[in-house]
Amino acid sequence: MVAPGGGRAGDGRGRVTDRRCAAYAESSHAQATAGAGKPFLNGRKSSVERTGGAAVRRRSLLGAAAAALTLTVTAGLALTGCGSPRMAALHANCTTKGLGWKVTVLKKKPHAAQRQARLSVVNKGTDPCVFSGFPAFAVHLGKGPQSDARGHGRALPIDLRRGGKVTAGLRYRDCPKGSLLNEPVAVTNDTAVVSAPHDKAGGRAVVARDEKGKRLRMNICADTIWMDPPREAAE
Repeated sequence: MVAPGGGRAGDGRGRVTDRRCAAYAESSHAQATAGAGKPFLNGRKSSVERTGGAAVRRRSLLGAAAAALTLTVTAGLALTGCGSPRMAALHANCTTKGLGWKVTVLKKKPHAAQRQARLSVVNKGTDPCVFSGFPAFAVHLGKGPQSDARGHGRALPIDLRRGGKVTAGLRYRDCPKGSLLNEPVAVTNDTAVVSAPHDKAGGRAVVARDEKGKRLRMNICADTIWMDPPREAAE
């Protein structure tokens, strides 16, 4: 794939990196604010010395121009900066095998019919990748019934840096104690099968654990698990 600035997306040429974005923004802002504080020179005396009030107005105009320049730079980085959809277009999609997966089942709230869980995904690869959409998540009962995750909401593409992490909330109907045999759909397992968005290469089995890290069996009495849009986790 050809990057907007020339060269290929993976060869480093014409590729906008996080460091370049930050340096460009800092440099442009410094130049804009530095120019705003300088009076115009005309001959041997500055505008301030020669024109008094007129110079003050001129400096005000300079300040406004500098502010406009700063906003222009900021807007440009918003369109092409790191983490944006256009920046994500320079990177390949995340793959299932290039990610680290974790399923955490949260403590059940008293008298709650639903159980909440959290899917955590970490970029284990050497390069950034695009996490675009809802990952696949399914719990199987042998070769019998299964419960699949269904995305709820809008999932925006995430330009996931090396070591970056995304999380997605999960909700499912928890089987009432002792009712597995009486439910029309009952899927029980301590392992889920996951895969990255748009990755057709096959899934990966991930053990479900509680908040203390202990292996935990999920008892799901529904054929659907609701999944919130993936969000990039703060450092």
